[in-house]
Amino acid sequence: MTVTGGSSLPKDEVDRMREEAERYAEEDHKRREAAETRNQGEQLVYQTEKFLKDNEDKVPGEVKTEVESAVAELKEKLKGEDTAEIRTATEKVAAVSQKLGQALYADAQGAQAAGGAAAGDAKDDDVVDAEIVDDERKDGAA
Repeated sequence: MTVTGGSSLPKDEVDRMREEAERYAEEDHKRREAAETRNQGEQLVYQTEKFLKDNEDKVPGEVKTEVESAVAELKEKLKGEDTAEIRTATEKVAAVSQKLGQALYADAQGAQAAGGAAAGDAKDDDVVDAEIVDDERKDGAA
């Protein structure tokens, strides 16, 4: 039994399609890059806004204002088609949003230090150290 590759397209048609693909490859690459940049920007806007909403009482006002301003700028750039501007605005939001994490970390550290100091003040007089001994052994085993 012999298996042969059959092609319903003539060689000149295959060559024409290959040339077309090569001709439009750079344009396709630019479109893909633009789509990925736009998607990253939109995803960052969503994540940042959700983070702000979920932690609004824990974020200092000046940090929140700075982040909201950067997010608004990115949203405005996403309305346009300039990939470079979208990328720049996305990078700015990413850098500014790191301050959110730093603020929450500092807040958590402060709360932990205050909680640790309060716990250190409590007396541990009620603690009993004990050992359980089973005096009733079954079947007389010793």
